[in-house]
Amino acid sequence: MQFAYKAKEGGKTVEGVVEASDQKAAIARLREQKLAVVEIKPAPTRTKFFKPKVDNKDVVIFSRQLSTLVSSGVPIVQGLTILEQQAENPAFKTVVGALRTDIEAGLSIADAMKKHPQAFTELYVAMIRAGEVGGILDTILERLSAYLESAEALKAKVKSALMYPIVVFSAAGLITIFLIVFVIPIFKDIFASFGAELPFLTQIIITISDFLRAKLLYLIPPIGAAVWLFKRWAKTEKGAYKVDEISLKLPVFGILLKKVAIAKFSRTLGTLIKSGVPILQGLETVAKTAGNKVIEAAIDGSRNSIKEGGRISDPLKKANIFPPMVIQMISVGEETGGLDNMLTKIADFYDQEVDTAVKGLTSMLEPLIMIFLGIVIGTIVIAMFMPMFSLGEMVG
Repeated sequence: MQFAYKAKEGGKTVEGVVEASDQKAAIARLREQKLAVVEIKPAPTRTKFFKPKVDNKDVVIFSRQLSTLVSSGVPIVQGLTILEQQAENPAFKTVVGALRTDIEAGLSIADAMKKHPQAFTELYVAMIRAGEVGGILDTILERLSAYLESAEALKAKVKSALMYPIVVFSAAGLITIFLIVFVIPIFKDIFASFGAELPFLTQIIITISDFLRAKLLYLIPPIGAAVWLFKRWAKTEKGAYKVDEISLKLPVFGILLKKVAIAKFSRTLGTLIKSGVPILQGLETVAKTAGNKVIEAAIDGSRNSIKEGGRISDPLKKANIFPPMVIQMISVGEETGGLDNMLTKIADFYDQEVDTAVKGLTSMLEPLIMIFLGIVIGTIVIAMFMPMFSLGEMVG
């Protein structure tokens, strides 16, 4: 939050804007700068089209650096001061400054971080709270750094797998529309001058071109409305569950998404348990950060099962999402008391599975995309050149 202020500095009146979590914190920050506050009030809000946001990479670097500072014996407030000065992202710089101010005012680190959900997730706050209670904040920060780095690497793998087909299909769609709307009408005028009957395929392509040229602007509003309605429906509880359920059953991408979900679930829950977070709280946090409503429902079932004295593995088995190997390993981990280690092993295994699936998906999609492009573009080209083959007959 921004506050506009007037203050005295060496007998001079200065004005400016300071960012802080509240007015009290803003005054404290100004006093640190040797300013005597005369007047302070919330700054008028201004619309920013390109407002800087906190990136996950900022949090990863922050966690790694703070872990090093704390393990070296640097007090947390001094460490945050150093990191605030080094932060390059203005949005994250503000967050770190607000953290330092709140902690100096007496808030715990977890409570201070909880005030900034745009930077620190529930998982992050839960692990920091466990580290504060257990007196192992440096160890928790180290584990958080490793977890966040693994999560970022996993996200990058999935993005790399999806980016190539999206870009190629988008380019193919634009090229196809350009050919149909702008190129085919030129051929149509040429063929019309011959006055002969065109081949069936050519007639179909020209009909499609005429329709799109005449109705394209009328199609945009209903298509936009349909997309908007779908997004609204997908944000509802029932809609989000249905979309996630269908996504996990997709022929090619569904397997990849399922492996990603299993790797994320295992890594997150294993890290929480190893950090000392109670199992029920850990499952609640994992469910909220699952990113898939079907997985979330299965995790909530495990949480309810534990409340009633049952096991984690039974509800996961009934959900028919997790493979038998994962269920068996979780079951063994429950029986032996080494659930955190077993979950970490599952996560490591599925990280490799995701890597293999991404490489296989990319190698499989490349020829399929080439075939698709060949069929679409080739059909248009052949349809336009078929009349040329009988040009002499048409002219006669």
